[in-house]
Amino acid sequence: MTDGPALQLDIDLSPDWPSPPDWEELATRAATALAQFAPELANPRLSASVLFADDAEVHALNREWRGKDKPTNVLSFPMFERADLLALPAEGPPELLGDIALALETCAREAKEKGLSLADHAAHLIVHGLLHLAGHDHELSPADARAMEQIEIKALALLGMADPYGDHDA
Repeated sequence: MTDGPALQLDIDLSPDWPSPPDWEELATRAATALAQFAPELANPRLSASVLFADDAEVHALNREWRGKDKPTNVLSFPMFERADLLALPAEGPPELLGDIALALETCAREAKEKGLSLADHAAHLIVHGLLHLAGHDHELSPADARAMEQIEIKALALLGMADPYGDHDA
């Protein structure tokens, strides 16, 4: 684990996202908690963008970049292969880890279905998206999914949130 600062976040917030909470502060807290269990994200050179968008914008991104003609809760666009990220020294010029985008209506619907606040669900999706930027992939194998979920559970626990999967021990 690391006590270093989390990566820098560039937040783009659609006016449709409700206030409160302070979404920038929530994203920063999520990234800081995650860096405790994914120390590659504490590299001071790294930044990531977080787009709090609506379903229409995420739908368009999903169609253009992934060939899927529907909105989704979170999209991740990594700029590094995992091995390159792990080899990135702490000294040097700034580097963009990648971009994530959250879709308001999909996130709100899922939060309601799960009995969660929108803020808690969004925090989980930010953690999930940042792990994808760091090269984690739950679709590779059950073991990879389990490893990624364990990191998410631990990071969310630091934020006072329960296991989003409901069936794991942290």
